[in-house]
Amino acid sequence: MLPEKFQVCEGDLSSELLQEYLKADCLAMDTETMGLIPQRDRLCLVQICDRQGLVTAIRIKKGQTAAPNLQQLLEAKSILKIFHYARFDVAILKYTFGVETTPIFCTKVASKLARTYTQSHGLKSLVQDLQGVELDKKAQNSDWGSVDSLTPEQLAYAANDVLYLIPIKEKLEEMLKREGRWELAQRCFQVIPVLAELDLLLYSNVFEHQS
Repeated sequence: MLPEKFQVCEGDLSSELLQEYLKADCLAMDTETMGLIPQRDRLCLVQICDRQGLVTAIRIKKGQTAAPNLQQLLEAKSILKIFHYARFDVAILKYTFGVETTPIFCTKVASKLARTYTQSHGLKSLVQDLQGVELDKKAQNSDWGSVDSLTPEQLAYAANDVLYLIPIKEKLEEMLKREGRWELAQRCFQVIPVLAELDLLLYSNVFEHQS
């Protein structure tokens, strides 16, 4: 089921939505793509949600290389951008639009630092554990390329991927501070753009000891 406050934009945020989101202190964000290799698999959808549950899905056309309003939002230093596995989202947004997303909070990194009582750090597990909600992930591995004909199930899945990120971030932040790991988490988040750039340049295991 789609959230009550949900809308779709074509190619970029509208000016009205940009102004609304620029009022936020933090925003939940996600992307849907044709696969996990930015150089091969294009960006299809960008989702945004604020504290009031206003969800927007931006449909990105094949070959599109600019979204000025979205870029302004991603680069706004006063707004924390919350992702789940930010490393990939930051990379695909940089590859597609040349945007430097900042500042960043990654719920996957935060979960690995805070929830050491489990090995399950996927978004579904996080939402179940911290929000008591079971996400329907059936649409995860579907064709996002036909942006003009996305199904209600796909749009609902995309919306749910951002709808719970802000309350999850707040619970993880509380856990990290309680366990004395908040400053470490902050330093990890600052490294994410570097890791994303290394991924785009096809480097791997740069920090590993190899002969």
